[in-house]
Amino acid sequence: MSYDFAAIEPKWQKNWADAKIFEVEADSSKEKFYCLEMFPYPSGALHMGHLRNYSIGDLLARFLRMQGYNVLYPIGFDAFGMPAENAAIKKKLPPAEWTWGNIEYMTNQLKRSGFSYDWRRRVETCNVNYYKWNQWLFLQFYKKGLVYRKHAPVNWCSSCKTVLANEQVVGEGVCWRCGTPVTKRGLDQWFIRITDYAQELLDCLDDLKGWPERVVTMQRNWIGRSEGVHFKMDVADTDLSIEAFTTRIDTIFGVTFVAMAAEHPFVEDFANRIGGAKAEELRDFAKRMSARSSIERTAVGTDKQGIDTGFFAINPVNGKRFRYGSLTTSLPITELGQ
Repeated sequence: MSYDFAAIEPKWQKNWADAKIFEVEADSSKEKFYCLEMFPYPSGALHMGHLRNYSIGDLLARFLRMQGYNVLYPIGFDAFGMPAENAAIKKKLPPAEWTWGNIEYMTNQLKRSGFSYDWRRRVETCNVNYYKWNQWLFLQFYKKGLVYRKHAPVNWCSSCKTVLANEQVVGEGVCWRCGTPVTKRGLDQWFIRITDYAQELLDCLDDLKGWPERVVTMQRNWIGRSEGVHFKMDVADTDLSIEAFTTRIDTIFGVTFVAMAAEHPFVEDFANRIGGAKAEELRDFAKRMSARSSIERTAVGTDKQGIDTGFFAINPVNGKRFRYGSLTTSLPITELGQ
């Protein structure tokens, strides 16, 4: 027998909606379960990857309802970011018009697919009713001293005009979306002091009963808490100094050179102080190294490259001078990498 999707499914989807069978209210007599999936970007229409993801969540929500759970199952749209805005630019439409139009179109797609969301609880992150709470939370962090602003390098796509995560830099260091070579750019950014909670986060990992050990280990490594010492080294014949961190301060007696990232602000400072052909050589080297992806720069076994800046650092323990270079290798004093 043939299955007439167009005739059968809209009929039952309407019956479900009229009966409000997926709407949920607080009920202390039932055990609670919160089922939440990753919100889609409203930069276009849904595709099969979306349907695969949301079918899994829908299956879980339906199963648990049948087991007697009071299931909270909302949906939303991650609509306040660069993917949606870049799509609007590409379509030559106002971002609000393009984004809200896609939200309604994708909502209709999800409803036609039969997903069992409580549609009264739809969330749009571009709605002031939502992002005002982001702003409120940020202000609470700010008042507590848990956010700070500093200059740091980011992956930059000149075509998309946006910052990319390391995972979005693919192949030979190009943007995953448009294929444009990615460069490093210094940017003033806000950071959250999650390190203030490193020990608490680590301690809480012991409470994750039933979690796969490999996942817990990954979380432990991601937190990456380590104990050590921050210290400063002066740059000879300048008013500059660089701060370093090491877990083995006793090894400072044997330091033979200092390396800094190609994106370090001292690169340009050194170039300005040197001038001439050497300055251009230093800038060119830093530019070439910055164009490489973080994964490529930190790969085990990769030959490390560096350049002598002509400056010397002073060992704070014994006063000895040693070479100061700009490298692309990982060292305790800074995040580098070839």
